[in-house]
Amino acid sequence: MTEDLDARLRRLQASEDPDALIDLGCDLADAGRQTDAERCFRRASDLGDTVASFNLGNALAAQQRWEEAVDAYEVALAGGEPDAWRNLGKVLEDLGDLAGAMRAYRGAADAGDLEGGLQLAFLLREQGERHAAMEVAMEIAAMGDQEATAVVACWRWCATLDVSLEPDLRAGADFFPAARADLAHLLRVTGRKDEARFVLERGAKLGEAVAWLPLGNFYADEMEDDEAAEEAYRGGIAAGEAYCHHNLAVLLAERGDFDGAVEQFRLGAAAGDQLAADALRELERG
Repeated sequence: MTEDLDARLRRLQASEDPDALIDLGCDLADAGRQTDAERCFRRASDLGDTVASFNLGNALAAQQRWEEAVDAYEVALAGGEPDAWRNLGKVLEDLGDLAGAMRAYRGAADAGDLEGGLQLAFLLREQGERHAAMEVAMEIAAMGDQEATAVVACWRWCATLDVSLEPDLRAGADFFPAARADLAHLLRVTGRKDEARFVLERGAKLGEAVAWLPLGNFYADEMEDDEAAEEAYRGGIAAGEAYCHHNLAVLLAERGDFDGAVEQFRLGAAAGDQLAADALRELERG
């Protein structure tokens, strides 16, 4: 395969055929050869192909050359390539230009890219604009996006703990992992603990990071099974759920493993968990 790609690259490096260059660039990108892919996309872009400009932006973003990626996406947009809006938003977010990212995600939504529009809702919520975030999510949901519908159900549950949201959370569980975790919470508070456990264990088996923390809490609080809880918290950490560090640390401290607890609090604090940071300060003061 590598030999075939190299032969095609040698043959097409001076090509005037944008489609052939784009096809080769995509194959090179799939093979992880972003620099060579960039060469193909750049040549096709120079020939006036806006899809090539979009792909050039992707190749540059993959190399973390964010400012150059922005330029490439803007060329693509100027040439009428609407798919560039969402990726432009992601790059601007990485650059810290949140206002620009919001404009780009709004452009995606206006162009019919519902996933891009949902990214606008998530970004608004991260900035504390919960009402605006809900309005955008509801707008996207009204267009028929099932993930957005699940997001709306989750956010309503978090705000109200309204048990009448159960059908919406059930319907959204396969589209937005937090909906499954929230469904388990609802089941637990309404006394259906066995089903809550089943729902969380299914989420964990599906690789949903948000399932591990409540699953560990369930094992610890409802079953008093510290070994299973520890395994769940460690599974969550491996899946990228940083908040599991705090709960694992508490579990270790209760067991008398203070060195292990301090290590977990430090890891949680480093990952941005304020609870872990506060607990670490208390330990250090003591």
